Amino acid sequence: MNTKEQKRAEEKFNKYQTKDIKPSDIEKAEKKASKLGEQMGNFKLLLSMLKDSFAGKFHIDGWAKAIIIGAIIYVISPIDAIPDFIPVVGWVDDIGIVGLAMKKLNDVINTYKSTIS
Repeated sequence: MNTKEQKRAEEKFNKYQTKDIKPSDIEKAEKKASKLGEQMGNFKLLLSMLKDSFAGKFHIDGWAKAIIIGAIIYVISPIDAIPDFIPVVGWVDDIGIVGLAMKKLNDVINTYKSTIS
């Protein structure tokens, strides 16, 4: 992903953090997870964290929840920095956004893993 695409991706990611997420969005995200290559496991972890938060099993602060929701909505949205319908390259920005979310949530993820396991 070049610098221009990365900037567009981060702008959309920041915009998506303010959106609400519905159960149907989580279902779409679960189906799209397989397209995320090396980030598939991390994306599934973010989905699990959000579901456990909604179920009251794990508390996630608002800022962390916004990052998770932003990443999920970015992945399921057809409007990306690089459109998903472009073979192979179309998922590069989605993979990058999941990586960015993981980096920003490192401490929360470590707490989640130690609490849930």
